[in-house]
Amino acid sequence: MNTPVRRPRIRRTAGLLAAAAVLPLALTACSGSGGDSGKSDSSGKASAPATTGSGDMGGSTASASAMDQPFGAACSAVPKNGAGSFDGMAKDPVATAASNNPVLSTLVTAVKKAGLVDTLNNAQDITVFAPTNDAFAKIPKATLDKVLNDKEQLTKILTYHVVGKRLTPKDLQSGSFTTLEKSKVTTSGSGESYTVDGSAKVVCGNVRTANANVYIVDTVLMPRS
Repeated sequence: MNTPVRRPRIRRTAGLLAAAAVLPLALTACSGSGGDSGKSDSSGKASAPATTGSGDMGGSTASASAMDQPFGAACSAVPKNGAGSFDGMAKDPVATAASNNPVLSTLVTAVKKAGLVDTLNNAQDITVFAPTNDAFAKIPKATLDKVLNDKEQLTKILTYHVVGKRLTPKDLQSGSFTTLEKSKVTTSGSGESYTVDGSAKVVCGNVRTANANVYIVDTVLMPRS
């Protein structure tokens, strides 16, 4: 009786090698270049790739990071260190942060006279258009002194500088926003050049405090009503 000859399992071995070669390619195709583009939701349908957030000005991490930083010629006047610096202001609520910044000392005096320190410090996620000392200096002294001693009028003017949400530079490109004074303030511009109400220029923008985004402006804004 002849013993059967065992033939090498050529076909089976070749099949395993082929599968091993295809597997890495299949995994690469599933993962995709975007990382999440091949994931499926619970219904089995592929989910859409993640999109960039509204704060990403140029659609890239680099541009978004650049726009997260304060910008403008007057930013050089802000202290480099201490409580009045950009890092220091980011730790305090907005009225306290402004009080530590020598560029905004007249504004701080006005806020105190109007009794708005606690209102601003306790507000959540607001934007403040903050006039510089030079902005207040444009107002004739007699007029400024009169306003500073008229609490009702002063409150009306100061609350016109405050919007009830955080505005990014992108929001300022073309916008109209209701202020705490109840009337609207308008903004326009692009890049690092923005104006408020058509004339006040942002000289140092996107300054962060614990509860607000601050845009330092070169002119005191006046409500239209």
